[in-house]
Amino acid sequence: MSSVNEINQRHPSVEPPGVKSPLRHDSPTIACPVCGSSFSPSGRRTYCSDACRASAYRRRRSSGTLPTLRVPRSQPRREITVYECDTCGERSLGEQRCTQCHTFMRRVGIGGHCPSCEESITISELIGTGFIVEP
Repeated sequence: MSSVNEINQRHPSVEPPGVKSPLRHDSPTIACPVCGSSFSPSGRRTYCSDACRASAYRRRRSSGTLPTLRVPRSQPRREITVYECDTCGERSLGEQRCTQCHTFMRRVGIGGHCPSCEESITISELIGTGFIVEP
């Protein structure tokens, strides 16, 4: 009868003693499904931090209430943010200071220029519903 060590030495899938293999068949680093950063998983860990885990939990719990808009981290938000002046009502895309009143405007939301009238418009005004913006 062969011993277990002899069988292990003959089998190609068994690693020599002292060599640790990952617990799952993933690459040594995986991407976090929430923020996209890479991290080394340990055990059944799926998210890079507790903040990302909590964000995913909140997203799962609120599914069906509001759609989620994901803005890539490489995209600066100021360029796609619509601002509105409280004094004169002028809107601007990416500019925080009103050109008429010379005061700071308040942020209305993520958006762009309207294709038909070139006025600054938010996505929620365009689609008619609210949404959640995630980093």
